Amino acid sequence: MNKSDIVKVVAENLNLTQKDVNLVLEEALSVVVNGLAEGKEIAVAGFGKFLVKKRAARQSVNPRTKEIVKVPASKAPVFRAGKALKDAVNK
Repeated sequence: MNKSDIVKVVAENLNLTQKDVNLVLEEALSVVVNGLAEGKEIAVAGFGKFLVKKRAARQSVNPRTKEIVKVPASKAPVFRAGKALKDAVNK
């Protein structure tokens, strides 16, 4: 299921236009992205948490050339499913 599928289903279920649902979804995603960019944790009760995980700098090996490559420190977005979501999936 992709974003346009979600917009269609929500629009049908709530009897709204796809344009309105798309605007709300875009804004909600924007809030999540901006919050994560600021280092905030975004928690949605019954669904899960979005957070930023810091990755330390490390060394890796290029498998072709066997050359040691330095990988810089970085941040990665992470999603942790909540109990209600896990229970719904495991029904």
